[in-house]
Amino acid sequence: MHETQINVRFCETDLLGHVNNNNYFVYMEDSRIKFFEDLNLIDDDWNFIVASIKCDFIKQVYYGQELILKTGVSKIGTSSFHMEQDMYIKSSGDLAAKGSTVVVQFDFSEQKSRPLTDEMKKGLEAHQLAVK
Repeated sequence: MHETQINVRFCETDLLGHVNNNNYFVYMEDSRIKFFEDLNLIDDDWNFIVASIKCDFIKQVYYGQELILKTGVSKIGTSSFHMEQDMYIKSSGDLAAKGSTVVVQFDFSEQKSRPLTDEMKKGLEAHQLAVK
């Protein structure tokens, strides 16, 4: 399980005083990029695209709170993998949101998916979640 901490900024809140739902996708992206960096999945050519993304909002989050994003891999395919990202309010430990993303390795010159290397799969397997 990979962890990232997010500090909620005032500009990320809306008129209701809580984090605007769009920002959860930004938090997920930030955590996803750090995950890629830690696994050395990023090289000189960016070759990953998001094929699907979803977020369930469970509890409101406010300015000044800190979130802990816990990221794991739920499925590894030939050219794609599925990520689960649970977002917790650091001070209480409460689950605030649950995100899921399907990421595909993509060949931009050929405009089609490209198989993950064995090295990539091995790195992803190190963060694979237990089957529920």
